[in-house]
Amino acid sequence: MNLAMKNLPNILTGSRLVMALFMFVALAAAAGAVPYLSETLTADSQLRLERWAFYAFVVASVTDFFDGWLARKLDAVSVWGAILDPIGDKILVCGALLGLMALGPNAMVVLPAGLILFREFTVSALREVGAGKGVKLPVTLLAKWKTTLQLVAIGAELILASWGAFGLSLEPAVMGGFTVVAHSLLWIATLVTLITGAQYWEAARKALT
Repeated sequence: MNLAMKNLPNILTGSRLVMALFMFVALAAAAGAVPYLSETLTADSQLRLERWAFYAFVVASVTDFFDGWLARKLDAVSVWGAILDPIGDKILVCGALLGLMALGPNAMVVLPAGLILFREFTVSALREVGAGKGVKLPVTLLAKWKTTLQLVAIGAELILASWGAFGLSLEPAVMGGFTVVAHSLLWIATLVTLITGAQYWEAARKALT
């Protein structure tokens, strides 16, 4: 197997980091929060930025599945991949949530977004402290499903926040139904996120004591 194929999983992981950054900057620009760009922001350019941000989020989310699958398939699991993969997940999720809140105040998004961010930073801190003491916190099956739920829920919220950018139906029944689905998915993802956070906390507590 050549070197390029061996490095493919890490290339995908790296591309997720780049796309996550692009997505966040595009959402911030669409919200008028980027200096200079906000001065020339038009309604059409705002809609284009929102679409590009969503497409970048979708592509980045897909790489989250394929980089790990390819690493196992090609027997190309590496230390860098193990380090960058969870970092890429957290940057993608946190960047999307912050971008969502930049687009405009939404009471149904702020609380679950804050809880998810709190959990992600807390678990990252636990891993860092544990690593310094030789304690490993392996990723659980529920935590993997947590990431999938987060990405699906955030994707739905991005569509909802950028509804006009996709030319979707403005019928109240359609928008109302999708709103319920998107918010419900986000709260389910938040609940699973908090459960996995509690599991990691308990595992770290037992290991460190």
